[in-house]
Amino acid sequence: MESKFWKNKKVLITGFEGFLGSNLTKALFSSGARIFGLDIKVRRKETILTEPDYKKISVIKGSVANYKLVQGIINKNKINVVFHLAAEAIVCRCNDKPLNAFSSNIEGTWNILEACRNLRNIQSIIIASSDKAYGSHKKLPYYEDAPLQGNHPYDVSKSCADLIAYTYAHTYSLPVAVTRCGNIYGPGDFNFSRLIPDAMRCLSEGKTLQVRSDGRFIRDYVYIDDIVGGYLRIAELLKKKGLSGESFNLSNECPLTVIELLQKITKLNLCGSKLSYKVLDVVKYEIKKQYLSSAKARRVLDWKPAYSLGDGLKKTAEWYFSHFSKI
Repeated sequence: MESKFWKNKKVLITGFEGFLGSNLTKALFSSGARIFGLDIKVRRKETILTEPDYKKISVIKGSVANYKLVQGIINKNKINVVFHLAAEAIVCRCNDKPLNAFSSNIEGTWNILEACRNLRNIQSIIIASSDKAYGSHKKLPYYEDAPLQGNHPYDVSKSCADLIAYTYAHTYSLPVAVTRCGNIYGPGDFNFSRLIPDAMRCLSEGKTLQVRSDGRFIRDYVYIDDIVGGYLRIAELLKKKGLSGESFNLSNECPLTVIELLQKITKLNLCGSKLSYKVLDVVKYEIKKQYLSSAKARRVLDWKPAYSLGDGLKKTAEWYFSHFSKI
């Protein structure tokens, strides 16, 4: 992190209470930035943010789908940098209620961009997309120039948001870039519908993990600190390197199946515990094979993961064991 860049910057983080948002918020505390946090229900769940942390944040409760609210926050506070992370990210909820997904993920994105469109004080806008924005492709890994062809509500919402960001960059010269990440994991993820947090909880409590897929889906997994570093790097270099309108894949480029991942977790053997799991094979509308190339981020941003999968899983497991032992 370039502390000189962040000194006295006014930073808006939407979805600041989420897993990525809370980690990004904590990373910016020591940089001298002033953080404005927008989330739909403040203090609604467990988070790594503590009470002292909240005192450092200008907290706003509300939805990114509310344009007047978003515009008011950005104008009134003369925001310099926006990390737009707020989204409906649970795939099954997007499938059940697609209008909620489209409102949050698509309308929320154009609200952010439109509110920033004519402001000279805006220096960087980072839009959190997803590898699912690419949809399903036979040729892997995904590179940033692959077509955006999502098929299902969550995937489509991210494809659309990406194209909207591209429009604002190229039509209005707005300093905006897009991130597409592999599956992010690490300490402090309390969303137990995700594979790794649920596996860590089952491992800690000696329970059997219910695997919803057939166990053969292929993904790549990237440690939270590496993702936070990538986001900060893009924001710092966006204007300096003329990166407006660009997208960046962030991944550790180590794809593996669900079963292979669970085997790696089992081999950690922390406190003598081994993970047991049962394959249910009930998941629908999921992409079977999906992984990214981060060659562009390595080349343009000089970014690379600091954590191997083994090291990241070990740190993650240790954190969850400590967390659940206190409950």
